[in-house]
Amino acid sequence: MKKKKNSTESNEMKNENFESTQTLSEVEENNNQNENTINQEKEVEELKNKINELNDKYLRLYSEFDNFRKRTIKEKIELNKNASMDVILTLLPVLDDFDRAVKTIETTEEVNAFNEGIMLIYNKFTKTLNQHGVEEMKSIGEVFDTDLHEAITNIPATTDEMKGKVIDEIQKGYLLNGKVIRYAKVVVGN
Repeated sequence: MKKKKNSTESNEMKNENFESTQTLSEVEENNNQNENTINQEKEVEELKNKINELNDKYLRLYSEFDNFRKRTIKEKIELNKNASMDVILTLLPVLDDFDRAVKTIETTEEVNAFNEGIMLIYNKFTKTLNQHGVEEMKSIGEVFDTDLHEAITNIPATTDEMKGKVIDEIQKGYLLNGKVIRYAKVVVGN
């Protein structure tokens, strides 16, 4: 009977050990789950912080770009306003010359002196425009070019050489730094 008792006790001890082992492993599992949950919560918190940081950077960058865009638009407007000021300032002396010429019309009887004065003003004016890159187009006798000329009318050419060429110029054309700013209005021979 002793053997049975020992054996029963031994079984009971094994059961108790098994239960305690089982309880230990459950506790360890619970601890691991808790640690995993805590780690996941930390990761989520870190990710939220990163998202907030990136959103803040994005908003700052967007604001900076918007300010840059507004500033450049304002600078362009100012540049356009002031760019014409330089040209006008260089043309004012020509206007002064015209004022003096108009005043001399009343007092001068000599036509040649007046004509000479007007030619001086004209030359000064064209020189000023040339300094700003404005060039007069040469059209008469040139081959008609739709990139430079605007045909007002066609007339019969006097010779075969003049067919397709500019015979007369109604209004001069001008280039600004090589770009057409006004097309020459011409009469073309055909």
